[in-house]
Amino acid sequence: MATTDSADSTNTAPREENPGRNRLTEDKLAAFQSLEAEFIDSFQFLETIQGQERLTECSVAQTVRLLHALWLCECKDSLLSVPFSRGRYEGRLCLELMHGWQEGDSASVVQFLQRKLDSSPYAELTAKIGEARAKGDKSLAERLTHGRRVMLNRGFHLMLALDAIFALSDHQLINEVSSACAHLGHTPSQISAQLAEMASPLYSYAPNPRLARRNMLVMNTLGISVTSDSANLPGHRTPRVELPTLPHPPYAEHTVWGEIAVVLRAGSQASPTQLGFPPVETDAPGLQST
Repeated sequence: MATTDSADSTNTAPREENPGRNRLTEDKLAAFQSLEAEFIDSFQFLETIQGQERLTECSVAQTVRLLHALWLCECKDSLLSVPFSRGRYEGRLCLELMHGWQEGDSASVVQFLQRKLDSSPYAELTAKIGEARAKGDKSLAERLTHGRRVMLNRGFHLMLALDAIFALSDHQLINEVSSACAHLGHTPSQISAQLAEMASPLYSYAPNPRLARRNMLVMNTLGISVTSDSANLPGHRTPRVELPTLPHPPYAEHTVWGEIAVVLRAGSQASPTQLGFPPVETDAPGLQST
């Protein structure tokens, strides 16, 4: 019986997290905190370049900033271990493009810009807008019109960026690119170090509730700021995302620890893993339901 009691006592003790995993999570959070303000600024700039607003110019320095912003967004995803998103911003490629551009490789940058910004099915989209208006679907027509304007802005930015690049001689272009890269911390030697760092465990995929919560908080705030224009407000959207009219469950729910009832036969013993409702693990040290 003494042996059984000892085993039960061991089983019911709070499970400790791997110290190495805790240390990696702390390092990831600290690294993200150091670049959070710059990431927020870069994310908003990226949304502008992608067409949410229309710029009147897109200089060589702004094209370098675009590559820098994409790299920072990739850093955020890796540091906070955002699932199903690795590589979506092509941050490593952006570092390589900035390195090559300082050595005179403009063609790769131009190809990248075309792939990122050149999406122009204007005729198809215009036809869909006409169909929506003919059916009396005003909200859909407005959304499609807004999307077409975003696409047009993106196309304008591509042309402005290419015009700024093509207007300079090779020597002038390399000088401007090198100056912009140095200003943003991307000299050739810095880029080599940044590429090596992105291959380190700090940027590995290591999901953790604390990382997920940090990502949700920062992206919720950014989501509000980049969708605050009139076209994205409730009442101006398609029916699928309009204001709800039916009762919905609470916005958030919280589990109250220690409120699970367990009924066992007289004289029986069971470890937590044998219970009908085993303890629920949390990311808070030492917290378990019983």
